[in-house]
Amino acid sequence: MASLNVGNLGEYLREQRRTAQLSLRQLADAAGVSNPYLSQIERGLRKPSAEVLQQVAKALRISAETLYVRAGILDAERDGEERRREDATRAVILADPTLTERQKQVLLQIYESFRKENGFEIADGDEGVENGPGVSDGADGSDADPREQTAG
Repeated sequence: MASLNVGNLGEYLREQRRTAQLSLRQLADAAGVSNPYLSQIERGLRKPSAEVLQQVAKALRISAETLYVRAGILDAERDGEERRREDATRAVILADPTLTERQKQVLLQIYESFRKENGFEIADGDEGVENGPGVSDGADGSDADPREQTAG
């Protein structure tokens, strides 16, 4: 019987979950999957569908493409070094204990808006950036572009 080649995916998911400071149960709830199923994925016992990977990526705020590559759904060549740098940048922002959750989200939005401005594709599963920089999400109006505040 051929083994599932998803151990690398499970290890990576566990690492990302811990970096995001989420318990297995918290990630399962956020991704809309069962706790036992997510545990089996992390242990390399199950190969999740692309849809489940997308839900997990969204909950972890990482690229779904990276998970697709690790699960063998996409070719690793397509992922490339650029995607790893993007994920590393996100992980550093999310792991910074000196920032509030709101500050982390704003930083990620700014990062994505700069990437988009420079012609790079927005990673799958990322939301809240489509409006571009300086556009408030309407919640509290605090998403104003800092460059606009310095203009007289």
